[in-house]
Amino acid sequence: MELGEWGNYLIFINVIGFILFAVNTLLYAYTETGQIDVFLTIISLLGGSLGIVISMLIIDRKAVKGNMMSRVFVICILVIQIVFFLYLTGEHKQGITFKFVDFFAEHKIVINYLIVINIATLIAFAIDKYNAVMHRSRIRIVTLLILSFLGGSIGGLLAMYLFKHKTKKDYFVVGLPMILVTQIVLIFYLMNI
Repeated sequence: MELGEWGNYLIFINVIGFILFAVNTLLYAYTETGQIDVFLTIISLLGGSLGIVISMLIIDRKAVKGNMMSRVFVICILVIQIVFFLYLTGEHKQGITFKFVDFFAEHKIVINYLIVINIATLIAFAIDKYNAVMHRSRIRIVTLLILSFLGGSIGGLLAMYLFKHKTKKDYFVVGLPMILVTQIVLIFYLMNI
C-alpha cells in the first residue's frame, strides 16, 4: 500500500472507531445488554484507536470504574500505533539497537525522571492503601493510572504486589503491564530515532 492508501484506510477505520464508540456509549446508557466492546477492541487493533480516543474526549469524558480498562487498553494501543506509524514513515536510524543501558547512560535525565516518577507512584499507591485500611478519603483511580502512564508503571506494579493493593482490579492487574509494555515500546523507539 502506498502512503495515500494507508492514509485513506486510517481515516476510514478511525471514523468507524469514532462512530462505534458513540453507539457503544448510547447502548450503555439505554440498554442493559448489547454493548459492542468486542467490535471496539477489534477496530482499535486495526488502527482505529485515535478515532475511539477522540470520541471518548468528545462524547464520554467521564472515566469510571466500568470503562477504565477499555480506556487504558485503547490509549496503550494508540501510543503503540503512533510509534509503529512513525517507524513505518522512516522516522528512525538505520538499523535497530537494543542498547538500553547505553541509552540511559547518555540520557541521564530520562533515567532520573523514571526513578522519581516510579517512587512517586509507589508512594501514591501506598498512601491509597493506607487510606483504604483507615477508611479515609482515597486517591482517585484516574490519578494512579495517570502516574503510571507518565512513567510510573513499575512503581505501580511493585506497590500492587508489595502492599497487596488493587490486585483484583483488571485496569491495574492487566492495565499496568500493558502500560509498561507501551512504555518499553516508546523507549525502544526513542533509542532508535
